[in-house]
Amino acid sequence: MTASDGSGLVSLAECADVWSILDQVRLRPSMWIHGRQLRELEIILLGYGVALEVHGINESFHLNPGGPFSEWLHARFDWGMSCGWAQAIVENAGTEDPLVLFFRLVDEYRAAGLNSRSGRDAGEDWSRPEGSRS
Repeated sequence: MTASDGSGLVSLAECADVWSILDQVRLRPSMWIHGRQLRELEIILLGYGVALEVHGINESFHLNPGGPFSEWLHARFDWGMSCGWAQAIVENAGTEDPLVLFFRLVDEYRAAGLNSRSGRDAGEDWSRPEGSRS
């Protein structure tokens, strides 16, 4: 599987970070997530975060429980995060597919420039991109 076929699919060995892995999940969610259950994706990503820690890999990881993505969701929507970001998204998806909502929120999070180490503290306003806070 290579990107040269125009599908955007690449092997895991070609993925540079969690965001590129999520790009692969988005292309073929059924290969990764049984029944499109967002909790299963959260568990996969929890394992990814644990592997980073265990192997001492220095990668900024935002999708761990209580991490920057969770803090942003809480600040932006006032959603409870005690059961994790996946449950919060599922509970608040309404009629939208929770997996589709997750990727829309991840896109928004990344577009705001929040997917890099920015030095923001948990108490700061995560709902707006840096530089736009008043």
